[in-house]
Amino acid sequence: MDSSHVAVIFLQLKTWELIEASGLLPKAIMAILAVFSLVSWAVIFSKWSTFRSARNANQAFLRAFRKASGLQAVAVASEQFRASPLVGVFDFGYNEVERQIKGRGTLTNKLALERSLQLGISEEITRLERNMVMLATTATVSPFIGLFGTVWGIIDAFQGLGTAGSASLRAVAPGISEALITTALGLAAAIPAAIFFNWFGSTIKEFGGRMEDFSLEFLNLTERTFED
Repeated sequence: MDSSHVAVIFLQLKTWELIEASGLLPKAIMAILAVFSLVSWAVIFSKWSTFRSARNANQAFLRAFRKASGLQAVAVASEQFRASPLVGVFDFGYNEVERQIKGRGTLTNKLALERSLQLGISEEITRLERNMVMLATTATVSPFIGLFGTVWGIIDAFQGLGTAGSASLRAVAPGISEALITTALGLAAAIPAAIFFNWFGSTIKEFGGRMEDFSLEFLNLTERTFED
């Protein structure tokens, strides 16, 4: 049988018809992969929106911070930029400054302030990383789930071959097609998840670097404020 006849046979096997005709286990595998894909895309769109808002809010908050005359003015202005991770870091630092001033009337423990800023950075990074594990899980697990479906489809193909009693392509084609469908679904779920996991990971590192830089600016402002 030449390649043109093979192509015709496979084209006749419609994808949806194959899914409907597949057994309970292949359907369950396809459903699991579809759920992984849908959830990962939901996380992708959510993260995309969150990071875009955070980046814009960061820029606006930094402009306000650098123009402000003191910490109190920054605290008032920060309410407009709650999407910014820098605001979360500022809140930790500002609260520590307030505690020290209320207790002793001035800034007395710079090390405690630095620790508070680091806690703020850790808190914001944890918030930015929320649901990233779903992308990592989808990228890692989906190909193996698809591979399991592939193996199961090949088993069905050999069973069809044994039932037919001859090496007929028509006997093995449905099982092979099921295997290819689950493989394709596994890759379709895994590839976008892996791409965006790496992309978002680098974005989170960028936010982390900006928060580290901001903590230095915060320390400089507090030192200027309380030295005057």
